[in-house]
Amino acid sequence: MQATTALLHWYDRNFRTLPWRTPPNPELSGAKPNPYHVWLSEIMLQQTTVATVKTYFIKFTDLWPRLENLAEAEEEEVLKAWAGLGYYSRARNLHRCAKIVLRDYNGRFPEEEHKLQQLPGIGPYTAAAISSIAFNQHAAVVDGNVERVISRLRAITDRLPGAKPVIKSHMAALTPHERPGDFAQAVMDLGATVCTPRSPACTICPWVDLCEGRKQGIHESLPRKAPKRVKPTRKGMAFVIAREDGAIALRRRPDKGLLAGMSEPPTSQWSEDMKQDDLGQAPVKADWSLAPSTVKHTFTHFHLELAVWHTQVDAAFPLPEGYWWSVPEALEGEALPTVMRKVLKTPLA
Repeated sequence: MQATTALLHWYDRNFRTLPWRTPPNPELSGAKPNPYHVWLSEIMLQQTTVATVKTYFIKFTDLWPRLENLAEAEEEEVLKAWAGLGYYSRARNLHRCAKIVLRDYNGRFPEEEHKLQQLPGIGPYTAAAISSIAFNQHAAVVDGNVERVISRLRAITDRLPGAKPVIKSHMAALTPHERPGDFAQAVMDLGATVCTPRSPACTICPWVDLCEGRKQGIHESLPRKAPKRVKPTRKGMAFVIAREDGAIALRRRPDKGLLAGMSEPPTSQWSEDMKQDDLGQAPVKADWSLAPSTVKHTFTHFHLELAVWHTQVDAAFPLPEGYWWSVPEALEGEALPTVMRKVLKTPLA
């Protein structure tokens, strides 16, 4: 197929070098993909940029070079290494998945999409990506870059997310039975480096003469998306209890729900009508002072604004059950999500 062949030739010359990726065309390079690396990178890349993932991928593979090392790690250590990457259920599912693959599959990932989807944290896209890239199975891999490229190539004007099945059908038809993993990565790279959301570099695109969207002059408007829903804003209070030596009181969030299992300075409930000066929500009785600025953070489904209250106590101050003191040199290694690190950086003046 002309389009497929043209893109693979382009990829062989222009592929991105990434820590988890092997060179293209394994028959020539002799390099075989590492399924552990493919799986780990794909989980990290969900809702996260390549630039951010590079550092975390290297950290994880330094700490846990093989799947069995990750499976045998403590969940708390995995959460600490993940801190700052966001979408923390991914880290818990990552750890669970490693344990299951070690226990039920003798440490080897299944190759088929339907079996991969039975594992924690692996949905249709991730299953297709692992099956195709790690095991050379024919699978239609569709991420955001692929949606954009295929929408433009085939001039698909239906709005997302409704257009997803049509896009996947076109991607499946284009994907070859030989080098399907290289082809999937080629379309992703094309979207990331050439067929970009704004001002695509059409003159250097290997599909420039085949692109129906460009022929119709609508390529830059594709893919078309349904209007975004307005996110509500929830409010809450965060309480920073500091000891004279700089230690901060932390606790572990519940094992279910948002930011499950992560560490935090104590917070109140979060709601749209929360009063941010209700010190009856404070975890301890103390002399509280309000920071002049609030912490603002955006989650998938809502915005959050936290009023930050500070207090300083002496070394003998009793903490509630389940709390612990984290000294300044230990804070960096705590399993603190980004929003909680923002809280701890909010000064009183």
